[in-house]
Amino acid sequence: MMALILFYITSAVAVFATTMMITRLNAVHGLLYLILSLLAVGVLFFLLGAHFAAVLEVIIYAGAIMVLFVFVIMMLNQGQETIEQERAWLEPGIWVGPSLLALILLIEMLVIVVSGGDAETGYIVSAKQVGIVLYGPYLLAVELASILLLAGLVGAYHVAKPILNAANSGRKS
Repeated sequence: MMALILFYITSAVAVFATTMMITRLNAVHGLLYLILSLLAVGVLFFLLGAHFAAVLEVIIYAGAIMVLFVFVIMMLNQGQETIEQERAWLEPGIWVGPSLLALILLIEMLVIVVSGGDAETGYIVSAKQVGIVLYGPYLLAVELASILLLAGLVGAYHVAKPILNAANSGRKS
């Protein structure tokens, strides 16, 4: 019963954080809510018994990809005007929403750890089982997703190349 309550609370946090991410006009604010949304999805995977998927969700998405987004935002912001804009972005009131959502997720994880994993979290899925399913009946879908991601990477490179070249030529002058 406790796992079901934790599942619904985490689901509500994920939906709320995702909605806030979509509706934010500021990229940094959207990024904060996206990180919380991905962390909530990781907790959902954990509650469903997919511990390996939960760890991958947090390490790959909430970790590596968010760091990449932060570096892109930092690279594209240039000049004194953007410094003033960043000061406005980092007002203390901005952190209240993401902090409350992160606190909810932290409390849920503490409840799970303190209960010693006794909460019924479902069937535990191992990394071997994930690999067998991904490279068994879903091999074509996994390969198509990897091709789509590669195409997105190549497209992002070609879209960003003129912008970065213009920025670099402006610095040399």
